[in-house]
Amino acid sequence: MRIGGLASGIDTESIIRDMMKAHRLPLDKITQKKQYTQWQLDDYRSTNRDLRKSSDKLFDTVMKQSTYMKKNVSVSDEKAVSITAKGSTSDFSGTIEVKQLATQATLQSGVLKGGGTDKIKEEDIQNKSLKELGLFTGDQDQSLTIKVPGDDNATSLTIKSSDKLSDVLKQINEKTGASAFYDSATGRIAMSAKDSGKGLIEVSGETSLVENLKLNAPTPLDPDNPSALVPLLEPDGPRASYGADAKFTFNGLETTRSSNTFTINGFEVSLKQTTTSPVTFSSSTDTDTVLESVVEFVNDYNEMIEKLNSKIKEKQFKSFHPLSAEQKADMKEKEVELWEEKAMSGTLKGDPALSSMLNNLRSIMSTTVNTTDKDGKSVDKDGQPIKISLKDLGIETSKNYLDNGKLTINEDKLRAKISENPNAVYDLIGGKDNGIAQQYRKELQDAQKKITVKAGSSTAVNDTFALGRSIKNMDKQIERFETKLQMMESRYYKQFNAMEQAIQRANSQSAALMSSLGGGM
Repeated sequence: MRIGGLASGIDTESIIRDMMKAHRLPLDKITQKKQYTQWQLDDYRSTNRDLRKSSDKLFDTVMKQSTYMKKNVSVSDEKAVSITAKGSTSDFSGTIEVKQLATQATLQSGVLKGGGTDKIKEEDIQNKSLKELGLFTGDQDQSLTIKVPGDDNATSLTIKSSDKLSDVLKQINEKTGASAFYDSATGRIAMSAKDSGKGLIEVSGETSLVENLKLNAPTPLDPDNPSALVPLLEPDGPRASYGADAKFTFNGLETTRSSNTFTINGFEVSLKQTTTSPVTFSSSTDTDTVLESVVEFVNDYNEMIEKLNSKIKEKQFKSFHPLSAEQKADMKEKEVELWEEKAMSGTLKGDPALSSMLNNLRSIMSTTVNTTDKDGKSVDKDGQPIKISLKDLGIETSKNYLDNGKLTINEDKLRAKISENPNAVYDLIGGKDNGIAQQYRKELQDAQKKITVKAGSSTAVNDTFALGRSIKNMDKQIERFETKLQMMESRYYKQFNAMEQAIQRANSQSAALMSSLGGGM
């Protein structure tokens, strides 16, 4: 704290403060430039995030062939069969007749009485060990091996005498291809294969454990071998049943599947019940869904170029500099908001990376690619390659120059083309060789790389990108200037202090002289 002007009566603080304001002007300019560069950096990074989102959306939508292959499927008896297009690139039709549904193999243990005459209670499977229930012989760990239809290898479980029946069931459910539970009403363990398909649930392992759990079911009658002997079943004994494959005739081909849901030629079939006559089915392009995807692609493109064009053509207000804290304190909140809106304008004006990308995109939207007709032919009647462009889809560049290359859509024409030949629409927009979306995405990625060189990423250090290095240099300039200003301010105070001391000495001498003269009279 300094108190000046005691001898001179001069407001030293105000004079020095005013003098320093003039000296601080170059520092204020550097600080303003740094703030503007920071705004510029934020805008570049925000733009880069938008470009990355657009790139990712292209990849997830119009660049995928499945986007254009959406199908509507009609089935004559949906209670018996359902069909969904998954990867079919062309329309399909035919008949299917279901002779047998796929079923799961099952196994039921004999009635478990735990050494008594009553069935084991529900609470006992949670609270009593296998040994206490009389379901385990000896004290050594024993193995229980389970194999279900469709598994190449059996799964071996280790069972301890201290395990509860609930622990055994949990192991079966978690580690094997079977589901199991205990039914206290019947006193049986009920097991079923998790997946359908022909075969049996096979249980092996320590003989005593298998017998104690009563899982040693006799082989049941094989439905595919009705001449085999029918096993004799004890009333309270274990029993098993075969799982079965689905049997059906598909377009005249008799075949089987282990599951009631399967894929044939790019579409998923689910069998629900047997039929007494063929079920007919047919597919057609889901024009509305494909149309929606293409329209969204065009709208996203228009929205992006409108936003970027407004950025690179945004007016700069050079007389509106970033405000200092002191300036903000003297202004109203709304005034600060309006001022900074102008001060922040034009941060990306004329950016070469964005300007180049927008020009290239305009050319890309005029791309013509080779394709095939609705019959799959790649050349026309004159032997010339069949080509397609956005104009053939009813998508054209706006004739209004103020739209800066926005696209317009004739939805009727687009709908007709999608309905006629969706594969050609895919070749043009999403095609892997020279599709518009492929080129579009590459331009976005190239622009991202250029912007990253200039503005870095949120995790990058300032030394690794151009604007960051500029900010770092300005920080050094600010630090050096502030040091210089501190030294200058200290020098002024010393000079004013010297002046005060000189005035004080002069005053003392004057007082002494006056005193001396007064004393002589």
